[in-house]
Amino acid sequence: MPHITRKIYGFSEEIESVITMESKLYGPYERQIFYYETDCMGIVHHSNYIRWFEEARVWLLKEVGIPYHGFEAKGILIPVLSVTANYRKAFTYGDTFQVFLKCSSFNGIRWNFEYEVRNAKDGELYTDGKSSHCFVNKELSPINLKKVDRELYDTLTGIIQSKAKAE
Repeated sequence: MPHITRKIYGFSEEIESVITMESKLYGPYERQIFYYETDCMGIVHHSNYIRWFEEARVWLLKEVGIPYHGFEAKGILIPVLSVTANYRKAFTYGDTFQVFLKCSSFNGIRWNFEYEVRNAKDGELYTDGKSSHCFVNKELSPINLKKVDRELYDTLTGIIQSKAKAE
């Protein structure tokens, strides 16, 4: 595989090319909207969509057999580097939403996701977005998952690649 150089938090490191995929979305992660998630206009406050992205990521990790606390127990954290959301339509209290997500790229240092938040009732797209994450240790220093925990790296790579091939 060709090598590329990435800079994260000022550190340069030669890494293998990024795994990318154009696969079908994982999901759905589904739940009903709580009253506290709405604002004085009676619609869901925009910040909650970002929370739902996180809920869906945590759900996905549990679904594939690698719960988030498993990363933390190994001293591996996955902070958010960036997140964007495009709001198309507003949810209200009592609606049920579904979040579909996919891994758009992974290289052991960075992990990127794409999201679709849909109305569970009719499948209409209400919000889409993206998030970018990196792997760090408990001192918040960037790490290469492939070097720090090869078994975990291989497991994640296998899940991503098998999902992409299956679809």
